[in-house]
Amino acid sequence: MKKLINKIRRKTGVDESARITTETIAEHRERILAGGRRFKYPVQYARHRLVFNAILIGIAVIVLFVAFIGWRLYYAQDTSEFMYRVTKIVPLPVAQVEGQPVLYSDYLMKYRSSVHYLVEKEQVNLATEDGKRQSDFVKQQAMQDSIADAYAMKIAKDRNITVSDVELETFLKIQRKSSDGEVSESTYNAVILDYYGWSPEEYRHAMENKLLRQKVAYAIDDQAERTASAVTKGLATTTDLKALAEILNKDSSTQVIYASQGWVPKSNQDGGLATAASALEKGAVSGMITSTTGDGYYFIKLDDINDTQVNYQYIHIPLTVFASNVETAEKATKKYITIPDVTTTNE
Repeated sequence: MKKLINKIRRKTGVDESARITTETIAEHRERILAGGRRFKYPVQYARHRLVFNAILIGIAVIVLFVAFIGWRLYYAQDTSEFMYRVTKIVPLPVAQVEGQPVLYSDYLMKYRSSVHYLVEKEQVNLATEDGKRQSDFVKQQAMQDSIADAYAMKIAKDRNITVSDVELETFLKIQRKSSDGEVSESTYNAVILDYYGWSPEEYRHAMENKLLRQKVAYAIDDQAERTASAVTKGLATTTDLKALAEILNKDSSTQVIYASQGWVPKSNQDGGLATAASALEKGAVSGMITSTTGDGYYFIKLDDINDTQVNYQYIHIPLTVFASNVETAEKATKKYITIPDVTTTNE
C-alpha cells in the first residue's frame, strides 16, 4: 500500500520538500527572491547604460551648440536677433581692453541700433556696395564705443565710481524734456524704439554706460580741473570772458574755448547751460558748471533774457584725458573679430 501511494505521488509531481511549513517558509521566500533577481539585475544594468548614454549625448549636444555659437559669432559674425539674445544671456567677449572684457552684447546692441536707423530712417539697402560700406563703418563705431564703455568700467572699478538709480532717473528725465515741456515716458520710449530699435531696458543700459563714462572722464582729467581753477581765479579780477580766455590760452597747457551762444530757448538741449544762464542776473557770471553732456566744464555769462529765451556767452574747458587714454588703449586692445577698415576699403 505504501508503495502504491509513493507511485501516485511521483505521477502527480507532488514533492514533500515543496510543501510550505513554518520551518521552510524562509527557504521558500529566498528561493522566490532569487528567481526574481535574474530579471531585476539586467533591467538595472540597462537603466545605468541608458543614463550614461543620455549624459554623453547631452554633453555632445552642448559641445556642438557651443561650437556652433562660437562659429556664428566669431567667424561668421552673425548679428541676428537670435545671436544678440544669446549674448545677452551668456556674457561672451568681443574684445578685451587692458584685461577688461568688451561684451559682445554691448557691441551688437550698438551695431544693430545704428543699422536699424540706416534701414528704417535713411532707407539704406545693406546689400549694395554703399550699404555694406556703411554697415562696416557702423561696426567700427560700435566697436570703438563698446571699447570706451569697457575701459570706463575698468577705471570705475579701480576708483569706486558708480551711477546711482537717482542719477540715472534724473538724466533720463532731462532727456525727455523738450521746448514744449516734458514728453511722457511711454511716448519717449516709443520714439527710441522707432528710431534706434531699443527697448526701454536697452536704452537705460546704454544711458547708464554713458553716464559712467562721463563720471570717469571728469574724475581722471586733472588738467581740465586745474584749468577750471585758473578760470575761477581769473574771474576774481574780470568778467570779460573773451579777454580772460585769450590770457589763459597764451599758456599752451591751459587751452580754453570762448564762444557767444546768442539767443536760444530756455529749455535748449545744451547740457544744462541755458537752464543755468536763466538763473543768472544780466552781466553776471556763473561758477564752474559741469555739463550734463559730459564734454567738460563751463563758465557762463548772461547777456540778456526774456520770457522764453536767453542770450549768453561762455568759456568751455574740454575734457581730453579720457579720449586720449581710450585711443591709446584701443591700439593695444585684443579683438576677437575682424572688422574691415572703411578707409582702406574706399581706397
